[in-house]
Amino acid sequence: TADHAVEWAAAGKKVLLANKEALVLSGRLFMDAVAESGACLLPIDSEHNAIFQALPAGYARDPQRAGVRRVLLTASGGPFRGTALEALAGVTPEQACAHPNWVMGRKISVDSATMMNKGLEVIEAHWLFGAAADVIEVVVHPQSVIHSMVEYADGSVIAQLGNPDMRTPIAHAMAWPDRIEAGVRPLDLFEIARLDFERPDVQRFPCLRLAFEALRAGEAAPAVLNAANEEAVGAFLDRRIGFLDIARVIASCLERCGGLAVDSLDAVLAADARAREWARSEILVAAAR
Repeated sequence: TADHAVEWAAAGKKVLLANKEALVLSGRLFMDAVAESGACLLPIDSEHNAIFQALPAGYARDPQRAGVRRVLLTASGGPFRGTALEALAGVTPEQACAHPNWVMGRKISVDSATMMNKGLEVIEAHWLFGAAADVIEVVVHPQSVIHSMVEYADGSVIAQLGNPDMRTPIAHAMAWPDRIEAGVRPLDLFEIARLDFERPDVQRFPCLRLAFEALRAGEAAPAVLNAANEEAVGAFLDRRIGFLDIARVIASCLERCGGLAVDSLDAVLAADARAREWARSEILVAAAR
């Protein structure tokens, strides 16, 4: 949870962070606690771990000084990357949970299907690496072999590649700054043969657009985004609303969040609770349609 994550950071511990929500809800509080305590923060998410590996040693959350032009977050595109837009209204929870590359829980699988998971990772990358929204770009890469990239001012692009296996980023963080055996099958480039890249379709994935909007709005918007998404995804998995209603619920909640402060953990939790109330009301409206 956000409050526990801030406590660990404030204690100056080595924090291996796999929880997106801690930064999405309380990014400023969390990173301030890391800076004040001298905690060692290492990301476990495969994308953020890849970025960490592609950044220069001693990187201090200052992209311009490090010569970073763009942070490129890769995304598989999920199970509906090629699905006709008109077919998305009838998507079932079972279809949304059938990720092509990763084995994950039901909630995060739906987040991958809507690309909200990538949207949360954009906000996470902002706080981890000090990257503004305009510096972060999402790249759809169906093979999930390149886990993310960093582009530099001189034109260099440094990428971290590997088979899609969470043991790799976990082993990297546990052994950092050294390397240990992770038990992961070596990457066979001849077997893969090709790497594809696409721009994300924000018509197909409006949740990704909403996440960028929440990041740019700042204040409580990311916390509201996360809470509304959790409520909407839960309702979809319970078959109370449709797949396309997830983004509609979130968008309605974001429209209502202006003025909410997140200057303390209590304020963060209050914004989360308020957003859940709004989301439940919107879910009732969507379910009645």
